[in-house]
Amino acid sequence: MLKPISIGSLTLANNLILAPMAGITNLPFRLLARREGASLCFTEMVSVNGLVREGRKTFELLRSVTEDRPLGIQLFGDDPQLLAEGARMVEEHGDLIDINMGCPVKKVVGTGAGSALLREPAKVRAIIRETRRATRLPLTVKIRSGWACDEANFLEIARIAEDEGCDAISLHPRSRSQMFEGHADWRKIAEMKLSVTIPVIGSGDLFTASDVTAMLAETGCDGVMVARGALGNPWIFSQALAMLDGREPAPPAPEERLRAALRHLELFTELSGERVALREMRKHFGWYSHGLAGAAQFRKAVNIIEGKEALLEALHRFFAPEAP
Repeated sequence: MLKPISIGSLTLANNLILAPMAGITNLPFRLLARREGASLCFTEMVSVNGLVREGRKTFELLRSVTEDRPLGIQLFGDDPQLLAEGARMVEEHGDLIDINMGCPVKKVVGTGAGSALLREPAKVRAIIRETRRATRLPLTVKIRSGWACDEANFLEIARIAEDEGCDAISLHPRSRSQMFEGHADWRKIAEMKLSVTIPVIGSGDLFTASDVTAMLAETGCDGVMVARGALGNPWIFSQALAMLDGREPAPPAPEERLRAALRHLELFTELSGERVALREMRKHFGWYSHGLAGAAQFRKAVNIIEGKEALLEALHRFFAPEAP
């Protein structure tokens, strides 16, 4: 089940991918995931309206380094011409372009983008057609199963994507109305795999290495895209690689979590400066503590502690209390 995967002209070393997540998958986060074995990482969602109208500010989401390749860039919007123009604008910054047709949040679907597009198959066709004409890069789409549970048109959208030249399609098998509640129905991934010839990437409810291996085995999908399961847990990739290679994965010790959190902070500081890094890293510190004794109290503490030194002291006290 562990194998290279080809998406158009791009061949990935393995089939484990880090999903795009708004406010999360910036350069520091991607570098940590890559160190643990993710073969492809995505930027945060990039608004084509922002690219065209704001330019420099939106391009900050595309900041990268040599070690951060291959890089997927996910665009969102609802206008075929603007999405095509956005693809042209970012083409030199990445190795693959994805169009978001699955985001369920109100501020995205309220503009007609994200999963709202699933209600307009004709517009989906126009978007993919125009974007395909605009870029030489591999082109993919990420979708949900439908707008509502009784409007599951993911197979129709998948066939449109294939017809119009997409090189792969990713499916999170929840409807928009489900948001992140309930369970992702992996059977829909298996259905999609049988309905198209392009690679199918599965997503949804991948929180452990066992989940990753189970999805590959149960659905026959070509690869998996890990999202929330990577929060504070970049080891999900190395653990899944171990399991798929027939080895027993070792969970990270608290000291290893501490090293990762400190490296994450260091990278974030280099990217955005200390003030922004300290503010944004608080949520990540909480995620790194998940599953450890006293994690709830630790999360409360890091959200109110002021100053870098006090925050670092709290980290060491929680993750490595016996260290000299």
